[in-house]
Amino acid sequence: MIKKHVIVRADKAGVFFGVLESKNGSEVELSNCRKLYYWDGAAAVQQLALDGVSKPENCKFTVIVPNITILGVIEIIPCSEKSIISLNAVPVWKM
Repeated sequence: MIKKHVIVRADKAGVFFGVLESKNGSEVELSNCRKLYYWDGAAAVQQLALDGVSKPENCKFTVIVPNITILGVIEIIPCSEKSIISLNAVPVWKM
């Protein structure tokens, strides 16, 4: 899955969408990463990875950061092309 778009679920940090750069145990490095704070139009992270979201206007996805290290990863799911297009189209949520 290296260099592929993935959804990452971390034990205490939440859910992220980005490009997997490396994995070492339960630690991953992602590039072009957004935290998926809240989503609407997908039942769970598995559906996010396959279908994306059907209600992007209701989602809360952060700005994109160039690189991030996430600890305590418990799930890594590869994204479909449909999902990548959908998740990238969600507007940035910020205060």
